[in-house]
Amino acid sequence: MNPYADGGQPSIISSQFYTKFYNDSHPRKLILGINPGRLGAGATGIPFTDTKRLQSHCGLSVDFHLHEPSSVFVYKMIDAFGGVNPFYSQFYINSVCPLGFVILDSKGKEKNYNYYDSPELTKAVEPFILESLQKQINFGIDTERVFCMGTGKNYKYLNALNQAHGFFDAVVALEHPRYVIQYKAKKMDFYIDKYISLLNA
Repeated sequence: MNPYADGGQPSIISSQFYTKFYNDSHPRKLILGINPGRLGAGATGIPFTDTKRLQSHCGLSVDFHLHEPSSVFVYKMIDAFGGVNPFYSQFYINSVCPLGFVILDSKGKEKNYNYYDSPELTKAVEPFILESLQKQINFGIDTERVFCMGTGKNYKYLNALNQAHGFFDAVVALEHPRYVIQYKAKKMDFYIDKYISLLNA
């Protein structure tokens, strides 16, 4: 799942988004999720941004509607940071693997699939991951720290990759938004505060 491959809606939407919030030469810190999901970046081209948040927070209109649970947490955190303009002027969000993957469950329904869910898949996409990381760093990314959404397998992989290639001085782990929404929703404010504290450190 490459949101930008066919020049469709994700390409158009993301072009509007990045022109609005990134049309400058300010250095930014990098935040990396896992890989695009069907209802977020897979549809809009913008990581952790569904169509609801695209309209309510980013001021961009689209003619279809999707709800991505992780987007709820991310934009509550962005609100706590001070809003989309100060946040996106300092941070750039993407994924360890900018390609998304899906599988069919036993009922034939599509489900998101992570790049690390299969050793064969991880090995197959690693050259692309390395190339993508270097391209993003070349944007002018601050390489003192990279923030990793996911304290388990995503962090373990990114940290090992960084130790091997030295992209960043440090990898800082953050709980993945989907984990917070699904398992720790009652403590959302705690995790938002944690994000803000680590991002501002």
